Amino acid sequence: MGTVADKTVRVTAMRSGRSAAPAAAALTLGLAAGAWVVAVRQMDGMDMGVATQLGSVAFFVPLWVWMMAAMMLPGAVPAVLRRVHARRRVRTAPLFVGSYLAVWALVGVAVYVLYRPHEPVAAGAVAIAAGVYEFTPFKQHCRRRCRESARSGVGFGLYCVGSSIGLMLMLVALGVMSITWMSMIALLVLAQKLLPAKAAADVPLALAIVGLGLMILIAPSLVPGLTPPM
Repeated sequence: MGTVADKTVRVTAMRSGRSAAPAAAALTLGLAAGAWVVAVRQMDGMDMGVATQLGSVAFFVPLWVWMMAAMMLPGAVPAVLRRVHARRRVRTAPLFVGSYLAVWALVGVAVYVLYRPHEPVAAGAVAIAAGVYEFTPFKQHCRRRCRESARSGVGFGLYCVGSSIGLMLMLVALGVMSITWMSMIALLVLAQKLLPAKAAADVPLALAIVGLGLMILIAPSLVPGLTPPM
């Protein structure tokens, strides 16, 4: 009887986990979609390229969290589903997502403290550094871990920060309020989270980022939106 009862409990738990998965996925993707709407509305008219001002900390940090929710949550869906499946409860998803975004909120605070409007040469240097970072073992390690199971949203967030920090700093340097750059980098982050690492794709991407940085250093006027209109 004990064996039958144990099997029944396991089957029930498995069914519960499967039934929770669609709701968790819908919750995560719905939040990401809503975050895009909020971020785009708040960023409207604020993009001044390298001369962009961040506003007050009370304005910027919540906006940064909305931006990260929009950019990062679609790629986080597999991790959310794995966590929900492990715990068999859909309410695990909000806690996982909330703690994941809390990590990115701390990154936003650091960005606010360190950021200053800057010259194109600084943006070019950051882009080159971001491209070089793509080749580092630390980046590759964090990318692998960001694709694996995580016990908490905090742990998952730390690895995802390590994986995507180069691209995020490039966004900040090129135009932190640029919807165009935000969209492009969001697509890169999503691809890196969902697709396996392959040199055939990763090396050209890293070289392209370095090339963009060099172009900014040599001819910044060729990069649309990098400097505010005169």
